[in-house]
Amino acid sequence: MSVAALVLALGHVAMAGAGAAHQADEGAAAHVFQLLIAGQVPIVAFFAIKWLPRAPRFSLPVLALQFAAVAAALAPVYFFNL
Repeated sequence: MSVAALVLALGHVAMAGAGAAHQADEGAAAHVFQLLIAGQVPIVAFFAIKWLPRAPRFSLPVLALQFAAVAAALAPVYFFNL
């Protein structure tokens, strides 16, 4: 979901340009991005609750990778003021 959100944000910047940040309405791309980011929160929380106590050595790198992917997806939004 994070990769899809990253591709969506970068695709929006590629198609509309960095000047697309000054729109009156957010648009469909922004709503889909928000749904992707918010939709993965319960999935990651379930994974952490289930696997962190059982196998912390193997689940911590997965959680770190997930947080890095979310940060990568949010980076274009921050840098291009989308």
